[in-house]
Amino acid sequence: MRLKITVEGKVYEVEVEVSESEPTSGVRYVETGAHVASAPIITPVINRGGEVVADESKVCRSPLAGVVSEVNVEVGQVVVPEQQLLVLEAMKMFTTITSPNEGKIKSIRVEKTNSVKQGQVLIEFE
Repeated sequence: MRLKITVEGKVYEVEVEVSESEPTSGVRYVETGAHVASAPIITPVINRGGEVVADESKVCRSPLAGVVSEVNVEVGQVVVPEQQLLVLEAMKMFTTITSPNEGKIKSIRVEKTNSVKQGQVLIEFE
């Protein structure tokens, strides 16, 4: 798979290999910073260690370890695909976590300033 990544205004084209043997998440996230509009959308491979859930399509997992800097939704709120759910900070970089699909928020398992691990469930959908 080829991706175009913009770093400090300069566009880089990179090639990545997608492993079919590892599960991927429906979580989409955007690295935010000086060039929000031109940042790529990346579908990460998630470390599934930790909590097992019956239906992965009903949860939003953290794509990386970090600290919650913003929570932009409430329990009961209906969200649409790619709507901003929360923002994580890791190594002075902010990552916007967006909704993988349409749904209603059942529970939010984190609060602002909480530390999270890669693969941790952040939000549950009904």
